[in-house]
Amino acid sequence: MRFIGNKTNLLKNIQDLLEPHLTGEETTFVDLFAGSNSVGKYFKHQYKVISNDLMYFSYVIARASIQLNKVPEFAGLKDLGIEDPFKYFQSIDLESYDGEFVTEQYSPAGKAKRMYLTVENAKRIDFIRNKIAEWYRNELISEDEQYYLLDSLIQAIPYVSNITGTYGAYLKSWDKRAYKPLELIPGLIKDNGQDNQALNEDAVKLSKNLSGDILYIDTPYNNRQYAPNYHVLETIARNDKPELKGITGQRVESVAKSDFSIIKKAEASMELLLQDLNFYHVVVSYSTDGIISEKKLIDMIKKVSLNGEFEEVRIPFRKYKSKIVKPGNELYELLFYFQPENIALQKNNKHYENVIPKIKTATSSSLGYIKSPLNYIGGKYKLLPQIIPFFPKHSDTFVDLFSGGGNVGINISADKVYFNDMNNKVNDLFRFFQDADPYDLIAQIHKRINDYQLSKTNEQGFLKFREQYNNNPTPLDLYVLVSYSFNYQFRFNNNMEYNNPFGRNRSQFSARMENNLIRFINRLNTLDAVFTDYYFTQFDMGNLTKNSFVYADPPYLITTGSYNDGNRGFVNWTEKQEHELYELLDVLDKRQIKFALSNVTEHKGKKNDILMNWIDKNGYVQHNLNYNYNNSSYNTKKDTSIEVLVTNY
Repeated sequence: MRFIGNKTNLLKNIQDLLEPHLTGEETTFVDLFAGSNSVGKYFKHQYKVISNDLMYFSYVIARASIQLNKVPEFAGLKDLGIEDPFKYFQSIDLESYDGEFVTEQYSPAGKAKRMYLTVENAKRIDFIRNKIAEWYRNELISEDEQYYLLDSLIQAIPYVSNITGTYGAYLKSWDKRAYKPLELIPGLIKDNGQDNQALNEDAVKLSKNLSGDILYIDTPYNNRQYAPNYHVLETIARNDKPELKGITGQRVESVAKSDFSIIKKAEASMELLLQDLNFYHVVVSYSTDGIISEKKLIDMIKKVSLNGEFEEVRIPFRKYKSKIVKPGNELYELLFYFQPENIALQKNNKHYENVIPKIKTATSSSLGYIKSPLNYIGGKYKLLPQIIPFFPKHSDTFVDLFSGGGNVGINISADKVYFNDMNNKVNDLFRFFQDADPYDLIAQIHKRINDYQLSKTNEQGFLKFREQYNNNPTPLDLYVLVSYSFNYQFRFNNNMEYNNPFGRNRSQFSARMENNLIRFINRLNTLDAVFTDYYFTQFDMGNLTKNSFVYADPPYLITTGSYNDGNRGFVNWTEKQEHELYELLDVLDKRQIKFALSNVTEHKGKKNDILMNWIDKNGYVQHNLNYNYNNSSYNTKKDTSIEVLVTNY
């Protein structure tokens, strides 16, 4: 989540500052101003975590990601015939649904014509939010299940919001991001076996009633109030449908304004907060751009720290920004460590019991559609809610004949799943992922990133890493390399050397890719999966039965994707391959084996006459899909495609 002051990039710095002072007996970690909860999530594997924030949407996130230790089962929904609420929310057709509060207030469908969300996404948000409330009211889901679903909704909204970063204002023209369909991803849950807590209280008052080992303080530091900057998320989380005002639709009744963002109150609030802390270790985050000066903050810390001692780390802000800043105007993130002055008393009264083991594993949900860890061109992830309902509920053998990034096969229920693709480089990756511990892989990936200082701006580091890969290719290095390449493409020359250029300011191994990788591997390790590299006509169909299913997603003849132009080290797709595929599918039909084919009948004015004639000749069924997520004038008529799923049943 894009969040003001998000500390994701400082997590390692916080850990490095803390570790030299720890005894190994510490068991509790309190995050007093949790925000997006990135800090609490990071330290949950090591400590019991107490997360607090005055914003309700932050509390929702903490209830799901901090307080929960296991993925809910949603047993109560099964009586309604809903096996998976995430798939239900993404697959249900809302064309006849008019929407409610979110649609009226935050989309162009309302009187105010606000452009925070497209009408389609606003309607789906309305439906999901109200359905969660209805299920909870009717006791079909538990409190934990309610928060788990609501967390996934709150986390999804920023990815489709028409904003620059916060909800203080919306853009006056549509950003491409806003046209993406809302995508609910079940949260990953770390199980630390502890009674973690999520709180929604005033931090200063709470600090006087809490005690423990480690306290992390990350107050707001400038005059940007969180309440107006995140009012859309706050209102959706609360679901209280308040009266709104002005062009931007702010809440009339003020919610959760912070004294730390008010110039006349910030210093007094910080002084009060730092007094009489009942913790053994304290870490404070701030910025040289804050309301309170660095010198003043140091004076405050000296007054409350043991012997007036503290440790400070200054981190250049440009380390995390691509914008070049003049040396004299450099901003710094500040981290302070100190022990409160009454630490001796605390130490004498402390009883260390039930020391928490450092748990590195986490449970992940099989709920919802699993997304490939590869941003693979032509992948079918976005179409899964439309495609999967046409497939058999279960097959003895499922063949993904052109598996690519694996988005379809990974979401199938079958006794055995074949992922076939002639791009053996991609399949080598998946074979490498099989039976792997995803968290060990994540650690190896971050080591590669750190070793070569890979980022969205460091092209020299990327080129050095690409050269190293071509000299000594390994699946893991290819995955990391692709993560920083232009459009995330798997591109090779005729010597099978990777030659895709740098993805400046666009490509990186993001937190979302990390989550996708973890969920994909966890799901893969539950499947009887085989990865094969055959040219599609050479794949052995001899053992398939009437209970088997074959899915074909070939390169599209009338499009110009980079995977079918013959210039990436693999055979291109021509009319010859098109006819060969249709002949193969006809043979399956004669054997009464079900198949489905993805393709386009029309694209940018071109028509695939070969495909349409084949469908008509054999009497196959054509299902038209809503591939182009159209809204207003974003897509012109000449740019539209008619995406279809063809089945022989």
